[in-house]
Amino acid sequence: MPYIAELEKAGIPTVLLDLEDQHNMVEQEARAQGVPNIRFLPASRTLPGPDDVELFTEKMLNALTDPLTEKENESGHWEPPQPRIIFEGTMDDAEDFYQQAERIPHPVNAPIAIYTDGSPIRLPTEERVKKMLTGTSHKPDEIITYQKDRLTMRGQLKKGDPVAFQPMGWNATVEKVATIAVMAGCKPEHLPVALAIAESGCPIESTHSLGQWVCVSGPIVEEIEMSSGCGMLGCGNPSNMAIGRLHALMARNLGGAIMGVNRMPSLSSPFTRGAAAAENTNGLPPGWKGLNEEAGFNKDESAVAVFSVPAGIRGVQHSPGGYRALQKSGHGGMARRLDVKGIPGPHNWLNYVLPELWAGREGPHTIIMIPEMARHLYDIGFKSKDEVYEWLWKQSFMTVEQYKKFSWVDFTTNGWMGIEPISGKHWKELPDDHMVPAGGTDSSGFCIIVGGGDEEVAQEIQGGRGPAGGGPIYGIDAWR
Repeated sequence: MPYIAELEKAGIPTVLLDLEDQHNMVEQEARAQGVPNIRFLPASRTLPGPDDVELFTEKMLNALTDPLTEKENESGHWEPPQPRIIFEGTMDDAEDFYQQAERIPHPVNAPIAIYTDGSPIRLPTEERVKKMLTGTSHKPDEIITYQKDRLTMRGQLKKGDPVAFQPMGWNATVEKVATIAVMAGCKPEHLPVALAIAESGCPIESTHSLGQWVCVSGPIVEEIEMSSGCGMLGCGNPSNMAIGRLHALMARNLGGAIMGVNRMPSLSSPFTRGAAAAENTNGLPPGWKGLNEEAGFNKDESAVAVFSVPAGIRGVQHSPGGYRALQKSGHGGMARRLDVKGIPGPHNWLNYVLPELWAGREGPHTIIMIPEMARHLYDIGFKSKDEVYEWLWKQSFMTVEQYKKFSWVDFTTNGWMGIEPISGKHWKELPDDHMVPAGGTDSSGFCIIVGGGDEEVAQEIQGGRGPAGGGPIYGIDAWR
């Protein structure tokens, strides 16, 4: 849409071909880009390509050549309002104010909250926001900017560039973030974490992805008493819960994200309500770096990673005694699956989960594992996370024939018209038995987080650490 908007604003007529069930979303994006009256034509999701083309070709030619109407010549940049959402009044009035909802046209068939994620919030009074601001040395009217250079999918971002909150591209001040932190139930000592999360711009999910979650790493974990142990991704810990909710509230109030208008997941998931956990750096084996060090920060510096959840979370829950039987005696169901045949451990339990990693979609993965399972990987020779990442990536290789059975590769290979990055050859030149990686172009996208309780369990999330494996991880100490 940004490119179409540029052409329209330059006086070059365009026609946007959208999908029949996404017209509302595309129309909203056109308003946001300042071309509210751009011409649209619907394409079918289900008709074969040649049949569909027959239906819209004539209409497209007419739309490209017919003179613009007076209304179509009008421009305009529509945005949801950005009020200062601090409220003064009685508590009853304030609660009613923040629980307001509005009905959004198709495709949503129920009211959507205006200021919140739909759940009650802590009221952001002037007094509470002022107290929250004691958690940072930054001025209330300071614009949130990048604290270091960033490599993103959209290119290079420089230190000091204003952060554009998604999807509307708005900027935000420290005070606005502090206001959201109050609403989420944070304390002043949480504010540096909130500001670091804000540096991400609070990206939202696509029609397919299932939301975001954050993981905090470094000394601040103990300072604010976050949970990195039993139930780290669940309820109960006040810091985890408040910080987790921040992302959803910032996306709504700082980014203008409205479910069903410019936030269009088909089903969504609990992750859009926010989730946060801490990394157990004390549980790392020797030589294994925490998320903070992996991102280039020092061990005594704190950082927060903002993860997307493209395809949900899958637990690798082993039957009682199954995992430990594998490691001790080489017996049990896991041992039989891995063909260990009674050989005492330790053994590489990752071999057990490999068949599931790329069963439905290619790309890197994030694996959350308890300290015991990390220690066993160390014992069998993985002396760093990087060695695990490299092993996982190499295990992802499969034949082109197998790779073609994935659905998303039609997109990532440009319909098989692009260049395969490892060989440098055109996809169509490669024989069916040529080996290609399903885990991305290199190992840098994989991520390991150590945390959780004592039971033998790991969680696997499709998706890794972001562009070129270098983010999105943001420094917290810069916001103290």
